[in-house]
Amino acid sequence: MAAGTLYTYPENWRAFKAQIAAQYSGAHLKVASNSPAFTFGQTNRTPAFLNNFPLGKVPAYQGDDGFCLFESNAIAHYLSNDALRGATPQAAAQVLQWVSFSDSEIVPPASAWVFPTLGIMQFNKQATEQAKEDVKRVLAVLNQHLNTRTFLVGERVSLADITVACSMLWLYKQVLEPSFRQPYTNVTRWFVTCVNQPEFKAVLGEVKLCEKMAQFDAKKFAELQPKKETPPKKEKGGKEAAKPQEKKKKEDKKEEKKPAPEEEMDDCDAVLAAEPKAKDPFAHLPKSPFVMDEFKRKYSNEDTMKVALPHFWEHFDREGYSIWYCQYKYPEELTLTFKSCNLITGMFQRLDKLRKNAFASVILFGTNNDSSISGIWVFRGQDLAFTLSPDWQIDYESYDWRKLDVDSEECKTMVKEYFAWEGDFKHVGKAFNQGKIFK
Repeated sequence: MAAGTLYTYPENWRAFKAQIAAQYSGAHLKVASNSPAFTFGQTNRTPAFLNNFPLGKVPAYQGDDGFCLFESNAIAHYLSNDALRGATPQAAAQVLQWVSFSDSEIVPPASAWVFPTLGIMQFNKQATEQAKEDVKRVLAVLNQHLNTRTFLVGERVSLADITVACSMLWLYKQVLEPSFRQPYTNVTRWFVTCVNQPEFKAVLGEVKLCEKMAQFDAKKFAELQPKKETPPKKEKGGKEAAKPQEKKKKEDKKEEKKPAPEEEMDDCDAVLAAEPKAKDPFAHLPKSPFVMDEFKRKYSNEDTMKVALPHFWEHFDREGYSIWYCQYKYPEELTLTFKSCNLITGMFQRLDKLRKNAFASVILFGTNNDSSISGIWVFRGQDLAFTLSPDWQIDYESYDWRKLDVDSEECKTMVKEYFAWEGDFKHVGKAFNQGKIFK
């Protein structure tokens, strides 16, 4: 079974293909999309990264065995199982057909139509109208194909469904309003079916379909354009005053000959670059003496019981941080243990931007069709951190949350057991199966 790391930036729909495929196949996939593991525009420019991935583009995959892949379709294919790839030569060819169809027929018009609505590309009426017609043609082909089928190839989800659904994600979220998609009911039925599969939801969260077609926002587009420097004012003076200016112009020309290398971004990378910087949800809190990163290094590299736990309690800031116990509300819905574990992984992936201010150990207890999920979270501040940002609210309501008394024996016991993955776990009543760390 494949195991490795996917380098990407947050919310990259191309990376979603590989992540969803891994959910289905059970491949062990770590996602590096935020500092310190990966910083887009910095990490992917380093010699070490370029040695493995010469183009410097993401998503990029590196296996634990050193095997490297770039190009999202290749990565998704590698992380799939035989059922996703197509169990017969005919099915495999059909999957490849739809993957190619996605890249050549869906992505170009979808980009031409959607990107101006996001303010990252200038609006061109002719190009947009042509894109709408091209999208209608694509939808018509899909609608006819899905008239007697639940999925694109065979009777189950395949890599064809994953790839095509991901390429249509922005269309359905931004511009395919009800009246536009009404003639293509089979496509919408298929899309909704796909994105509501547990394996899709573990990566995408809740996908809300567009209610009103987004339009080009000239103001937003102007705000997102790089600001030009104001030319210097002319200074009064004779020839002597002009000489420094002439010298400066010559120096500027020399600098122009050696421009700093810029990151070559595809359209999806441009979306990320254009996103406005979000306000820090913890900005209102005073600085804490507890250095979370220092504890995480201890936990990752040294003995948990002898070093990491003593360090945690010695430096823990009771005023600046709080400790919470969580328990999954719907244990009766948990089936195969690997799928249950994927619920935890999916939640962690969608909370990447919380990592700097949180740490968690979440454990799956029990066996197939008889399991439970619970964990310990450490948050910045005294309140449940998920409420501070809409981006963090996808999964947390599926859990019951209880704030622990930091000085209680219950809290100390739980922290020890959950951090070390060993102990009696008397409150659970099931044996330890496997755990996941959010750090």
